[in-house]
Amino acid sequence: MNTTDARRILETALICAQQALTLRELGVLFNGELAADSIKLALGDLQDEWSGRGVELVHVASGWRFQSRPEMHEYLDRLNPEKPPRYSRATLETLAIIAYRQPVTRGDMEDIRGVTINSLLLRQLEDRGWVEVIGHRETVGRPALYATTRQFLDDLGVESLAGLPSMNDTTAQIAKLEQFELGIEGAPDSFSPLTMTELKISIHSEDLASDAGKSSQPDPQ
Repeated sequence: MNTTDARRILETALICAQQALTLRELGVLFNGELAADSIKLALGDLQDEWSGRGVELVHVASGWRFQSRPEMHEYLDRLNPEKPPRYSRATLETLAIIAYRQPVTRGDMEDIRGVTINSLLLRQLEDRGWVEVIGHRETVGRPALYATTRQFLDDLGVESLAGLPSMNDTTAQIAKLEQFELGIEGAPDSFSPLTMTELKISIHSEDLASDAGKSSQPDPQ
């Protein structure tokens, strides 16, 4: 199979897919005729072909997908003026702590924020599919350990936690996630733009910044 046909097949499958497709799933399209490395090269070519358009091909945690470029959201939002859900500052700060310090317990989060965290706040993040309990710390009470999910990475449009902004700047007030946007459910298909809401977080904790690089940050499984 020539590369032009391979790109057309991949392009069609990704545009029509309802969710991101993994390399393994894309390989099924070719019945073993195309090696994984060849598929990766074809995907790279597709990314180049779409580089000047309002839609881009990206590799996120769950696989490959087409999505609208961030600069297009201003215009696409006019088609759907309904405002997306807004999250409180406390919710976003808690989400940032989990993202950069995972796995963490509720007590860890409260120590960093300096306030008690409402259980409903954590439930909201779990219901949204952004965080999950991945185990329990072997200490008194065996508190739950929270970590982010693949859905969180997909909604941010990044492949792994390495795609998050650096939190090593120990300035008095840290706001390092201002350029990221989280997708909201409800897009009719993968080609249609996701309704987006900005994730803007100011974290008043130098401890979070200084410790962020010290602990390992495994990707969600």
